[in-house]
Amino acid sequence: MVTTTTPIKAEARDLDFYYSTGMKALKGVSMPLYEKKITALIGPSGCGKSTFLRCFNRMHDLYPGNKYDGEIVMHPDNTNILADGVDPIEVRMRISMVFQKPNPFPKSIYENVAYGLRVRGESNKRVVDDKVEEALKGAAIWNEVKDRLDDLAFNLSGGQQQRLCIARALATDPEIMLFDEPTSALDPIATANIEELMSELKDKLTILVVTHNMQQAARVSDYTAYMYLGEMMEFGDTDSIFTKPTRKETEDYITGKFG
Repeated sequence: MVTTTTPIKAEARDLDFYYSTGMKALKGVSMPLYEKKITALIGPSGCGKSTFLRCFNRMHDLYPGNKYDGEIVMHPDNTNILADGVDPIEVRMRISMVFQKPNPFPKSIYENVAYGLRVRGESNKRVVDDKVEEALKGAAIWNEVKDRLDDLAFNLSGGQQQRLCIARALATDPEIMLFDEPTSALDPIATANIEELMSELKDKLTILVVTHNMQQAARVSDYTAYMYLGEMMEFGDTDSIFTKPTRKETEDYITGKFG
């Protein structure tokens, strides 16, 4: 059990998830997300990490027949974001996501970042200009693109495209950001840039990251959760998980004996 005075920003409570095929991918998962901290999800391929991550912004709603049981509660308003009547679009504004491969839209750099603001109905050009600049600065890419905002986003390098996607996610002022293996398609220098950026971002928001990279989890996260076969096997502060895990399964995975 984690002992901390840090407030909880969101928590999964007894979360089950079923794909439309009937397969139960998550089994009674409970886990806190501590405010302005980075939590890493680790575990072998197919263990449910990305499935769990995508529950937080209801990505599974995009495919008919998928089903959630249990709750994901946001604090301090105690909203269960999985409840009937909660708008998934609003959930995605509060909880943004950055994917494994950079996925800029086929638009200009500027329009990529402005997209979420326009979805929200913001039409004041000055407001949009300011938010785009703020988001690009927040994603540590402003100085590289400020003179080419009208260029196509596809003209950027892979690492720049990923930072642009982070800027796009930041523009709507999310409370939580989800990262699904955000550096697996990037070179070591771009990876280091994204890791540094994540560490800076936690000053203003809460981060949940899926990673296959043990060293990355140890470097960037404050808390680590080990998942296996759709279950939460162990959760704790990262130092404890990596140096003195309480479960043998966790130790076997971290030391490379399994997975």
